[in-house]
Order: sequence, then C-alpha cells, then structure tokens
Amino acid sequence: MIKSKEALIPYLLLVAAVAGGLLWHESESLPRLGRTVSVGETTVGGPYALTDQDGRPRSSADFRGRFQLIYFGYSFCPDVCPTTLAVMSDALDKLGADANRIVPIFITVDPDRDTPKVMKQYVAAFGPRFMGLTGSQAALDKVEKEFRVYARKQPLEGGTYAMDHSSVVYLMGPDGRLVKYYNDPLSPDQLAKDLKSRL
Repeated sequence: MIKSKEALIPYLLLVAAVAGGLLWHESESLPRLGRTVSVGETTVGGPYALTDQDGRPRSSADFRGRFQLIYFGYSFCPDVCPTTLAVMSDALDKLGADANRIVPIFITVDPDRDTPKVMKQYVAAFGPRFMGLTGSQAALDKVEKEFRVYARKQPLEGGTYAMDHSSVVYLMGPDGRLVKYYNDPLSPDQLAKDLKSRL
C-alpha cells in the first residue's frame, strides 16, 4: 500500500505543474494582473506669465531657445533658499561661456512680501544674470501647480509667518520641457558637471 502511494507522487507533481502553467497562462491574458502598466509621461512645468524684478511682464516664451534653471522659494527664507541660489550661482560661474545658454530664475512662493522691489534687491546678491519673478497669488498658484510645487504659510509668533515649501531645482530645456530636476543637495561642482553634460 505504501509503495502504491509513493508511485503516485510523480503523477501528482506533473498535475500540479500543468495546473500552475495553465493558471500562469490565464493570468497573462488579464490586463494589469500582477504588473505595473504606465502610459504616457509625467509633465512638469508649463507656460507662465509673471512679473520680473524690474516690474516688467515676463512669460516663459521670453526664454525659449535657452535653458531655464528654476527654483521656487522666498526672500525671507533663512537658510535653504539662499544656500540653493548660491549653489546655482557658483555652478554657473564654473560653466564659463556656456552659462550664457542658461537663465537662472527664482520664482517666489510669497507674493505678499516679495514685491518686484524686494526681489530685485534679493536676486542681485546672487549675480546679475539672475531673474526674479513674482506676481499675483492666482498667477503663482497656477505656476506652482504646473511645477508640482508645495508651498504653505506657517504662522509664527508676533503675527508674522514663514513659508513651508518644496525645494527642487528644475532644468527646463530650450523647448520649455523638463530636462532634469535636482531635489538632493549638490555642490556647485556637481551641479556644474551635470549641467555641462546636458547643454
């Protein structure tokens, strides 16, 4: 009796293998079963119309044909914003003449305080090539949505406030499309090297 049961084991294994194969074949014919399906591409960025540090209207169309290195922040930021803009400035200095192919742009997330006059004084600290953009809250909300930027007021003691915001540098191509984004801390040398490889 024991021998007859042992003799059945190869047949049972064969039946299990065939059943498993049939189930696998059926699962392949079912869409999205156990697989990740992606269609299209993620879009970041888009057309914008804001005001520069000299009070002049500026749109994304003004920079077509050149790369845009864009950072969102605010002039009252105590640390992250000035550090990031300084890295951008130093990296561009390292590019030499190639830096002329890139427009560094600082877009505020705090239009109540970052008027054109404030922006002019602020971006001047990072070099004459920097463009500072501000605008109405509605216009900036639109741009922030297009670039997937998070920005929110945080009340502070004394009736003032800070801005919580995402910290990402976007490199947009001459056609206005996203080339690369940088959300990890980089040194000026690292950023310059990566920019050089993409120009």
